[in-house]
Amino acid sequence: MHNTILLALWAGVSFVLYKIVVYFLTERHHRNAAKRLGCEPAYQFRLFDIQGIRNVLRIIAADKKSRVPEHVKERVDNACADEGKNITTFGQKILGTRTAFTVDPMNIQAVLATQFKDFGLGETRNESFAPLLGKGIFSTDGAEWQHARNLLRPQFAREQVSDLDLEEEHVKNLMRVLPINKDGWTDVIDIQPLFFRLTIDSATEFLFGESVDSQLANLSDYTSSRPPMPVNEKDFAISFDQSQAAVAMAARMGELWWLAFDKNFRRHRDICWQFIDHYVQKALAKEKISEKETSNGKQKYVFLDALAESTQDPIELRSHMISILLAGRDTTASLLSFVYTLLIKHPEVYRKLRAIVLENFGTYNNPRNITFASLKSCNYLQWVLNETLRLHPVVPLDGRCALKDTTIPRGGGPNGDKPVYVRKGTRVEYCVYVVQRRKDLWGQDADEFRPDRWDGRKSGWEYLPFNGGPRICIGQQFALTEAGYVLVRLAQRFEEVVGVSNSWESVENGGQGYFRTKLSLTGCPADGVKVRMKGARV
Repeated sequence: MHNTILLALWAGVSFVLYKIVVYFLTERHHRNAAKRLGCEPAYQFRLFDIQGIRNVLRIIAADKKSRVPEHVKERVDNACADEGKNITTFGQKILGTRTAFTVDPMNIQAVLATQFKDFGLGETRNESFAPLLGKGIFSTDGAEWQHARNLLRPQFAREQVSDLDLEEEHVKNLMRVLPINKDGWTDVIDIQPLFFRLTIDSATEFLFGESVDSQLANLSDYTSSRPPMPVNEKDFAISFDQSQAAVAMAARMGELWWLAFDKNFRRHRDICWQFIDHYVQKALAKEKISEKETSNGKQKYVFLDALAESTQDPIELRSHMISILLAGRDTTASLLSFVYTLLIKHPEVYRKLRAIVLENFGTYNNPRNITFASLKSCNYLQWVLNETLRLHPVVPLDGRCALKDTTIPRGGGPNGDKPVYVRKGTRVEYCVYVVQRRKDLWGQDADEFRPDRWDGRKSGWEYLPFNGGPRICIGQQFALTEAGYVLVRLAQRFEEVVGVSNSWESVENGGQGYFRTKLSLTGCPADGVKVRMKGARV
């Protein structure tokens, strides 16, 4: 008995000694590798938080106040002010996990492009996204990601995204829920939910072949002639938002991501899957969802039907479709919401935009020449979209995980000009929101909405609303075309837009003192976009 205890004690001591030896050998290996590569440590946030628990608690607190992007910018600004110099790369821990954080465009370029093979989404990120999105394009690396990319990319060819007939139908449905009263104005309405309905209506028609018609379903006199869905659009929208919120929380919890997925999440997740699976089963059964033709006589394009020609796996199809629906619905609706938030605050921009729209595209009742090419060539329209995405990127925070021991080019040493050593498994987080508001990159008016700053400007890695490198957003042109078309038609229809919300105002004027952003997997105005709009006289 005595010998058994001694043996157990010795085994325990030996294990501890082994772990200590391994730790010091590993540290020496990394220290020598960093020295050999000319690396120096990055600046450390001055916060006593050995395991990074306070980092998580602070971002959760910021999330409750709908100010995560502003919180991150505040941390960077405070560190720069404390040190009296521009610091763009930091070292920190998140729940015991070593991470790097950067707002340096050169580092972001390395992570996303020039050192693409050194970085991926990482196992933890993929595991935290997979409970909702499966093994789709936003939750895989390596060969699985490349397979998803190769399947999806052809479906976003220009001939698919440039047919605006589909969009016009849903814009007209939007106008039906924006009636103009006898005084020439609409009622006060939160236009943000209307944008989310518009984008899910157009996305489901493009992806599945038939729209859920959520905009019309909210009219009191509307009766659908279609058989009832297993899950209606309202229930899906609620469950989709709730599921995304859980996934976003999981992503912030690092290795403890699984704690975010409770019974409530699984209930909402199952509703989302049931909604998608309805369309997947119809496609696999080779039912023709729609036989309509576009205005140019071509058979109507259906994303899911085309995708089903490449794979018959219902789980794979579900993963791809829910991922693309997330991108197609949320990002464009959020962009339009942010645009109107800024136009409310800057009526002079709306007046200029509307004048240019009328000159180039005619009136609402007599539109002309609204095409993919003409929308792209309307400079001021594109500047408004660019400037909105600069100030309010729909995905303000992102990151990658080192798949091997590697480096990022800048941020180390007292002057921040040395490379930083990045161990395998280390996450490199970056904040597009902060990068796109850096005054040294964008000027002293970087926090101001000024579309004319894009006159003659060519952006580089300091402007990344759609990411960059091999994983750049494949739906970028689809989103910008849809947003541009909707803005043109609304500008033709309404000659004035007045806001009735002060969510962006200073505390002294009754506001929060900062712009509130609701952030899950994407961001949108937390307080909606409440407006009254004056109907055009022509």
